[in-house]
Amino acid sequence: MFKSLKRNCWSILGLPFDTVNMQQTVTQVLNAIDMKQRCFLSTPNLNFAIACQHDVDFYQSVVDSDLSIADGMPLIWISKLLNIPITERVAGSSLFEQLSSTPRTKKIKVFFFGGEKGVAQCALAQLNANSVGMTGCGFYDPGFVSVDEMSSPDIIKMINASQADFLVIALGAKKGQAWLQKNRHQLNTPVISHLGAVINFVAGSIQRAPILWQRFGLEWVWRIRQEPNLWRRYFSDGLAFFKFLLLNVIPLAIYDRWLKRTADYQLPNALSSEQAESKLINIAGSFHYGNLEKVESLFFKVLQQDNHDEVELNCAQLRYIDSAFIAKLLLFQRYLNKQGRQVSLSNLPCRIKRLLRLNNTLNRFQHK
Repeated sequence: MFKSLKRNCWSILGLPFDTVNMQQTVTQVLNAIDMKQRCFLSTPNLNFAIACQHDVDFYQSVVDSDLSIADGMPLIWISKLLNIPITERVAGSSLFEQLSSTPRTKKIKVFFFGGEKGVAQCALAQLNANSVGMTGCGFYDPGFVSVDEMSSPDIIKMINASQADFLVIALGAKKGQAWLQKNRHQLNTPVISHLGAVINFVAGSIQRAPILWQRFGLEWVWRIRQEPNLWRRYFSDGLAFFKFLLLNVIPLAIYDRWLKRTADYQLPNALSSEQAESKLINIAGSFHYGNLEKVESLFFKVLQQDNHDEVELNCAQLRYIDSAFIAKLLLFQRYLNKQGRQVSLSNLPCRIKRLLRLNNTLNRFQHK
């Protein structure tokens, strides 16, 4: 219970990302399949991060994920600028390729859901013909209908009856995440993820960019060559990326480096609760990646009470937070929301408010 609080996550552009490389991601996915444990995998790229700024439901789908991997070189570049230990892009399509090309005694059973007409069926046939690590166990093309219309009990029953290990969704990022949010608790499939273009790559209807193009962050150029209508999206994303760099990322990098040179960064952290129900928690000092054990323990304690009370963090004596603490706070709020509760931040010092704003998370919390 509350296992996501133990994840090693950092906030980038307001979204929590796990600090995992490709091999660690493969291991987690295989463990989920072998143990029959649910893993809602999200693969945010720059387009995800931009859209999440203005779409609360889309944002929440990433926060609610069990594993969130950085699927975009711009996110890795931002991570490096901010000294965040996420140094490797883990693309959903690369993850699928590695799982598919690694021989297994018991192949991973894959169900394809979505894609253009006929593509999912073709992907299934190609997977069964060429993969040494996967086998297709079903497909369904819902067509251009609403999320509710493609969430009927019969459809969920069909997917569950396939006994798939890995459900690959291709409905467009927002629609796919919305479908998973609506139906994930009714699905028996261990690993579920919206992987978009993977169905096209497997079917062969679209060719993936060469490795060198991917490494230099030029996969978008290759995609435009094959799908010219994507140029508007990439142009818009590019403008938003430079806006984030100028208004958030670079100012945050400078401000964070300056704060780390001050005595406040070296302060020990302190937590205290003035009420038995932990409704009011005083939080003081410096909270960063190296000293989050106490706050994680307290968050667990508060969640286990499940008393429907709001939780207030009194931040009057708080002097420093990094994006690892912010990610922990986002995940804490995720569980509180499930309990019908909220966390509010009171007496925010100007520097903490500035750090939250530059991290694109100030508007994610109630604050006074």
